[in-house]
Amino acid sequence: MVGRRRCAGWRPGAGLRAALLAEIQADVGSGPCRAAEAVGRELAAWSARLRTDIDGAYRAALAAPAPAAAGDTIPAEVWSLVGTSPFEDGQPTRAARDLARSLGRDLGITARTYGDPLGPFVSAARSRAAPELDASAWSRVVVAAALRAYVPQLDAHGAWAPLDEEISIYDLALEIEPPARLWTEMTRTSLGVRIEAGAMAPLADGDVVLRAHDVALGCVSVEQAEQLSMLAERNATTRVTVLRRGQRAPLELVVAAPTSAPAPGEAPELPLEMVRYGDGQVAVLGLSDVPDDLGARVSAALDRARARGELRGVLLDVRGNGGGSTDGAIATIGIFLPGASLFPMRRRDGGVEVERAPEVPIEARWVGPLAVLADGDSASAAEMIAGAMVAYRRGPLLGERTYGKGCAQEYLDDDAHAGVLRLTTLLFALPDGTPVQKVGVAPTVRLTMPAVTEKEALTEHALGPWRGPDVRDQARIHEVPWPAHGGRLGPCHQEATCRALRALGAVPAAAR
Repeated sequence: MVGRRRCAGWRPGAGLRAALLAEIQADVGSGPCRAAEAVGRELAAWSARLRTDIDGAYRAALAAPAPAAAGDTIPAEVWSLVGTSPFEDGQPTRAARDLARSLGRDLGITARTYGDPLGPFVSAARSRAAPELDASAWSRVVVAAALRAYVPQLDAHGAWAPLDEEISIYDLALEIEPPARLWTEMTRTSLGVRIEAGAMAPLADGDVVLRAHDVALGCVSVEQAEQLSMLAERNATTRVTVLRRGQRAPLELVVAAPTSAPAPGEAPELPLEMVRYGDGQVAVLGLSDVPDDLGARVSAALDRARARGELRGVLLDVRGNGGGSTDGAIATIGIFLPGASLFPMRRRDGGVEVERAPEVPIEARWVGPLAVLADGDSASAAEMIAGAMVAYRRGPLLGERTYGKGCAQEYLDDDAHAGVLRLTTLLFALPDGTPVQKVGVAPTVRLTMPAVTEKEALTEHALGPWRGPDVRDQARIHEVPWPAHGGRLGPCHQEATCRALRALGAVPAAAR
């Protein structure tokens, strides 16, 4: 409760804030951080006041008469209290001391109702809500919080997170085998987290999880709760303690991760729509993001499309695709431009390296007509896919100019081994050298799409554009014209798809 944005009763003065910033920026190695220590002393006193508020409200609630209950059942109002979040999303609207008293009251009512079995979890929540740390320990918290706020001021896409919250800066959903999770949606409560959806058996939606991986969950941060929901290894098991409606005591459950791994080459199916086009069909592949295994997913979708009839062309729909894995983008490009020299990439030290598409087996390639449909929200790795096709004239880009995120990030352990850094380490240009960063990829044929309000060019602290060398293999620059459809087109699930397909007949004229 004394973490980010919750110290509503005190803020350091401007002079102290400037001194703290100077300490973060100083290149003096290890040593005392006087400004952080000053803030730490204030926070130690502030936390003590919050602890007094929590404990006072807790003792008062513990001594109050218990609500009536039928038999051994838990009163409905108490169960509602157990599963309700005392925390606010977004900007807090009430003072921290009010929250402290409310939290203490809730914990007291719960402890009075459930008795000794809940004692360890109530104690954990009370101590975590207002930690009993000395000024030196609080100063380390201050440095960590300042670093977390400081990194994005240097790098628009940079971040730092402590080890117990490190997954907050990763996108695990883009991994080929993302870790299994105890739940998919949750709400924090005073004692733990209530599972809203996606409970892994024998857990059930509605359970309030008190402990996972031997860690009590009372008053943990959202990021910590999400990290504790992970079962990183296949065949792994963990003990989980829950409160369940109708039970007077916590349940001890053992949860096992799925034991079966995906078969080699197996990938989740991409959305595939087959649209009539002249005397054949067009395969419309929906690419909502760019996971590590996107190449395998696209290849599998093309196999499904070929099996459904005469294939006249392929349309890759990357509208709203915010990007993801560079490796996934390059593997996908290899299906359409096998072996092509791709993106010049400039690293922070000024060195330039060039990516090359993989040599895909002949049977897995698509050499026929191709097009990409994009909008202003198509970014990063999605812009790689669209831009490579445009640069090699492999297929037109239809829609709007893309977002303009022509940079990539890497993850690094910090020198103190206290957390993980995400930093922008390179800029990329299209194969013909055209900049992407803050520029985007221009459509071959413009189709009006819903307006977007965010662009890399409007992002504070983002790197500027970079024009690279033309690294294209000239022999691979080759247009594959789209056939006429003669008005025999559709229907389509989305009108934007049909608009794109109707426009393809005019692409050669528009491109000349």
